[in-house]
Formats: sequence, C-alpha cells, structure tokens
Amino acid sequence: MFSISAALSGFLLGASLIIAIGAQNAFILRQGLLRSHVFILCLICALSDAVLITAGVAGLGTLVSQSPTLIAAVSLGGMLFLGTYAFMASRRALRPGAMQAGNPEPLGLKAAVATCLAFTFLNPHVYLDTVVLLGSLSSAYQGADRLAYGAGAAIASFVWFFGLGYGARLLQPVFAKPAAWRVLDGIIGIVMALLAISLGARFVTA
Repeated sequence: MFSISAALSGFLLGASLIIAIGAQNAFILRQGLLRSHVFILCLICALSDAVLITAGVAGLGTLVSQSPTLIAAVSLGGMLFLGTYAFMASRRALRPGAMQAGNPEPLGLKAAVATCLAFTFLNPHVYLDTVVLLGSLSSAYQGADRLAYGAGAAIASFVWFFGLGYGARLLQPVFAKPAAWRVLDGIIGIVMALLAISLGARFVTA
C-alpha cells in the first residue's frame, strides 16, 4: 500500500518544476490561443514527462548526471533550435502585417508535433528536472511509495499542460487584437533567446 504523502510530494515537486515560463510552456500557450492541435500537443508533453520521470525514478538519473558528453550534445542542439525559434518569434512580433485580423497562421499537424518534440527533447533542463532531480529525490522512497512519488509527479505534468493548453482560451478576447500577438511573440522571442544563450554557455563550459 502506498503513502498519499509520497504521491503528493511528487505532485508538488513536479508542478514546481514545470510551472515556469519556458520554451515548452510558451509553445503550448501559443497553440492553445490558436486552438490548434491542442489535445495532441498537450498529450505529447505530458507523456514525454511521464516517460522521463519513470526513467529517473528507475535509476537513469545517475547515468545522465555522469555523462557530460550527452548534456553537451543536447545543449548544442537545443541552443540552435531555440535560437532559430527566437528569431522566428521576434520576426512575427516586428511584422504585424503577417497577421490576419489577430489570427496568426497556425502550424500544420506534422510541423506542430515536430516542434513540440524538439522543445521537449532538445532542452537539457527537461532531463535535469525530470530524470536527474526528480529521479534522485525518489531515492527517499522505497517500493510502492517510490512508484506513488513518480506517479504524482507525472500527474502534475498532465494537469499542467492540459490546463495551460485549454485554459489559454480564456484569454482569447485579449488576443483578438494583433497588438496582443505582437507582445506575446515578443516575450516568447526574448525567452527563447535567453534560453539559447544559457544553453550555449552550458555547451562551452561542458
């Protein structure tokens, strides 16, 4: 029999790690505002987190933390991808003529899925948070409690991503104006650029 406190601990820690302005969250927010492929993208993010959390709880965190080559490779790929996306978001913000009545052109399904997977797996912070940190802290629990801890963290991801994706619709009236999209894309561009710079610094020092 597992402890409720172990599941709650995993849930709260998982939530604290993912509820932040990051590349993945910014992308899901934008797709939610566009009402474009929301379910499949939220499902991809949540399932990816669940797989990584499971791997960390199972002991993969130790292996990842001891492989600077792996972290450096992911950092380089993430830096290039986020830098490109930052440029695209900034260009959208500076070119309001590309928007039609406050309704930007949504990505196709394949492009949206590929972008979502890139945001998920080309960001070393995802591995550090889910596999290494959550995984290492799971060592405080044994048996069923450890499984409950991991399940709680995974549930937090499902709650957050689906809440963010579908909750974004509440902001739809605000984003009926092109100016609001310019502000959002401007913020996204800045966030992506800062993340790319931080990953570049990680790659140089790795």
